[in-house]
Amino acid sequence: MLEVGTKAPEFSLPDQNGTMRSLSEFAGSKVILYFYPKDMTSGCTKQACNFGELYPLFREKGAVVLGVSKDSVASHKKFEEKYGLPFTLLSDPEKEVLQMYDVWKEKKNYGKVSMGVVRTTYLIDENGVIIKAMDKVKAAENPAQMLKTLEEAE
Repeated sequence: MLEVGTKAPEFSLPDQNGTMRSLSEFAGSKVILYFYPKDMTSGCTKQACNFGELYPLFREKGAVVLGVSKDSVASHKKFEEKYGLPFTLLSDPEKEVLQMYDVWKEKKNYGKVSMGVVRTTYLIDENGVIIKAMDKVKAAENPAQMLKTLEEAE
């Protein structure tokens, strides 16, 4: 996990519409950058829907939400449409940004070891500096935690 106080690494990835999006285009806004394992799975769906539900409150506080996984643009589009997600989903099938942000790690599940995304959320300030970093977050609780963190940062 990247350290609080460090500059968030710049990246460009395609969103759910295939449009290239860069972290730098959100300069001047706070960015909630969350990494999740897979579209359409129960935990990831809860997390995305809760971010969607709270999205107007995030916007009121001047923050944008960006979700990142290794799923394809097409998978993200289906996920967005099925659940009416109002925020940007970014596709990283090459795992470049996942590795840059130190979220692609060895995981153990029922004794089986594999590589995967450790559910992690970063709060990046208007100047591109990480001001909060949370790993191994609980999917359903993470959006409310981030809203509280934003309120405390005001």
